[in-house]
Formats: sequence, C-alpha cells, structure tokens
Amino acid sequence: MDLNSILTVVVTWLVTSASFLVISRIPLIGVEVDSKQIGLISGAVLGIINVLVQPIIEALDFRTFGLAPSLVAFIISVICFGITALLIKGFHVNGIWGAVFGALALSVVSNAGLLLN
Repeated sequence: MDLNSILTVVVTWLVTSASFLVISRIPLIGVEVDSKQIGLISGAVLGIINVLVQPIIEALDFRTFGLAPSLVAFIISVICFGITALLIKGFHVNGIWGAVFGALALSVVSNAGLLLN
C-alpha cells in the first residue's frame, strides 16, 4: 500500500466520521452519535464493512434481476449503515427509515464538496 492509498483511506475515514457527527445533528433523520469518539469508531467500522461487502457485490450481477447498479449500491449502503449501528454502542439508528435517511444523508454530506464544484 503506497502513501497515496493510505492518505485516501484516512481522508475517507475522517470525512465519513465527520459526516456522522453532522447527520446526528439533523432533526428527523433518526441517527444519533453519542460522542466524537463514537463518530470516529463508527466511520472506521462502516469503512471496514464496505471493504468486506464490496467484493461480494461486484461478484453478483444485479442487472440480471432488473436492478440498476445505483439502486443496489444504495440498498447496500442502507444495510451497511444498519450493521454499523448494530455493532457500535453509542451509534443509534432509529429503525429501517433511520438507516435509509441516514445512508441518504451520509451520501449527500460526504459528497457535498463534489456537489459544490
């Protein structure tokens, strides 16, 4: 792993962690983060879950089921978001809708810089 790859992982982790903290402040999303430390841990765990799930998703061809790749990616994000909440004490998602809105908000907040350019 080269320095550029390590830097990419660290920046992604920090952006995800900061995004969790921002999302937890938005009313009605249904996501709660008890502390900054929990936000950092949750960001790392979500990253690890995504790395473990990604090869499985790439191996499956969901287009044969008539599903758009972007829809599948979003569904997987919701599932990973929920799994992270199950694994981390202090990171709470209020039901399936909390996971759906949380994953959507994470996508928007994490990519806000891209949206502004």
